Amino acid sequence: MNPLQASLEARLARGPVPAAEVMALALYDPQQGYYRRAEGPWGFDGKDYYTALDLGPLLGQTLALRLEAAWERLGRPPRFTALEPGAGRGWLGRDLLTAASGPFAEALVYLHRDDSPAARRAAEAALAPFLAGGRARLVGESEPLEPFVGAVFSNELFDALPAQPWRWDGTAWAREVLTASGPEWQPADPGEAGTWFAAQSDGLEPGDGSVWCEGLPGLVHGLSVPLRAGLFLAVDYGESAARLLAKGADLRRFKAHEVDGKWHEDLGEADLTADVDFTRLAARLAAEGFGELSHVELSRWIRAHAPLDAWGAAWLDLPEAERLKRTENLLQLTLPGLMGSRFRVLEGWREPAS
Repeated sequence: MNPLQASLEARLARGPVPAAEVMALALYDPQQGYYRRAEGPWGFDGKDYYTALDLGPLLGQTLALRLEAAWERLGRPPRFTALEPGAGRGWLGRDLLTAASGPFAEALVYLHRDDSPAARRAAEAALAPFLAGGRARLVGESEPLEPFVGAVFSNELFDALPAQPWRWDGTAWAREVLTASGPEWQPADPGEAGTWFAAQSDGLEPGDGSVWCEGLPGLVHGLSVPLRAGLFLAVDYGESAARLLAKGADLRRFKAHEVDGKWHEDLGEADLTADVDFTRLAARLAAEGFGELSHVELSRWIRAHAPLDAWGAAWLDLPEAERLKRTENLLQLTLPGLMGSRFRVLEGWREPAS
């Protein structure tokens, strides 16, 4: 039995534990949490999951174009700060900094924010030339940030927030909990979550349900405060609130590239995620003063903002192996049924103070 399981069993002896609390313990326990391990989970052989960054640099290259457009809209400030919370290995920052060019590259400063020991070590290697040149900096999650103009962007950040599943049985709400004999659905008062769910549906039906992230408002507020003006951009799993309710969104476990609902097993040794309620995320950003809020499939976002024809022409001069790798990267991000259709991109804009 692993240490987290032993600790949880002592807690279970006193009664059921809500699924969100189990997820928080499994991912963020200071000693045994999944995101506090010495070895990172990202990649293919011997790892638990891969991200769009493992497929190639095209997400970072498209992001560079979006951030340059934001820089232009802000009037080309001499410093454009790009903060990435939950930045992992720093690969998205690396690809962004590599793709940026000209005056925009001279203005761009990238902040990598992630306290995972494995993430910081990997980021130090991936960002080494940019750290040495002052174009990138590693910042702690509790480190206060000076106000800046630029962007806050993330890739698979919000789906890692501890989330509580709820289900409507036709007359009342029930929440998923862990008991000594396993997971159960038990009646409970959903409070604010119930009010939100009811407002997102024309009429709840038995089996409808979704997840509720208690920590979402605090995280959004903390990320919004230092951004005086510019772009907020999030890439993540998720859907609108209504679609999540209709499908009964729940917690997922990622282990050795297999995905299932066994969120209570292998605590600290497997990744746990939940779909992001993009309707609620947009509402929280609106409350923080962001406008022009929208979210679309990643595939549509790539097709709208990436110079696909120019890429295709430039790739003709690459060695065949590299050309095929870039093409596969693009197909994964744009074809139906592949990674690009499983993620969404939310954008919001904060105008400079008048």
